[in-house]
Amino acid sequence: MSSGKDHTFILTLSCQDRVGIVAAVSGHLADIDGFILDSQQYADLESGRFFMRVEFKGAGELFPDTLQELRSGFFPVGERFELDWELLPSTSRPRLLIAVSKGSHCLNDLLHRWQTGNLPVDVVGIISNHPDLRDLTEWHGIQYHHLPVGPESKEEQEAKLLSLFTRSEADYLVLARYMQVLSENLAQRLAGRCINIHHSFLPSFKGARPYRRAHERGVKLIGATAHFVTSDLDEGPIIEQDVERVDHRATEADLIRIGRDIEARVLARAVRWTAERRVFLNGIRTVVFR
Repeated sequence: MSSGKDHTFILTLSCQDRVGIVAAVSGHLADIDGFILDSQQYADLESGRFFMRVEFKGAGELFPDTLQELRSGFFPVGERFELDWELLPSTSRPRLLIAVSKGSHCLNDLLHRWQTGNLPVDVVGIISNHPDLRDLTEWHGIQYHHLPVGPESKEEQEAKLLSLFTRSEADYLVLARYMQVLSENLAQRLAGRCINIHHSFLPSFKGARPYRRAHERGVKLIGATAHFVTSDLDEGPIIEQDVERVDHRATEADLIRIGRDIEARVLARAVRWTAERRVFLNGIRTVVFR
């Protein structure tokens, strides 16, 4: 790939914090005629970890002609500070495999944003344990994989899911209201690569009909949480959350409607920020450069 002055690139890195990292990165980019468009960094004093995201482009004759040369030139900086780093063109789009059950609100929102060019990803397929959303999926020109699951077939079904993930060369599995609990094995295999969305009543109203029980208790806030999936159910590192205030006039149907809208928005933000390389895992938390 020719870099050229018209291309932009995103450098992301994390490491054990120490003096001189920002100076080394910015100094290296200056030495190769790199022009920084956006730079964000964060030093977590509790964990001692440092995180950085830099978007830049070429602005002179010294700027490398290829992505390989650009990466090779940065290698000594990465080695010196023991960086966990990645350097990609800003046009690079992660590949998503989306899992869904019967609820269409999150899937429909993601596909609309993708189709209209407002979500920088490539959707490589839809997986569902029900046939209900096949028409919606195929209307968007995406392959639909119906993988029924039951108590006796869960292991086999997850093996098929993982095979599809691998064969499609997906970067992330997005659970867009996929109403199945992933096994510990699958959650570990997809660590840092699986994003889930759920209502933010948890842990208060677990199980069936959470909105009915929330209405009965007279809740005043409706919310949603997007997070990376771990083997601890609904307790993975949080990427994004949002809430809306409700009052005594809201019916159960109102709460469901409001909740679905928030879920769709929050999941879309989490997917977008992940696609733009703005999300960093930091133990059981995340760093998100918005």
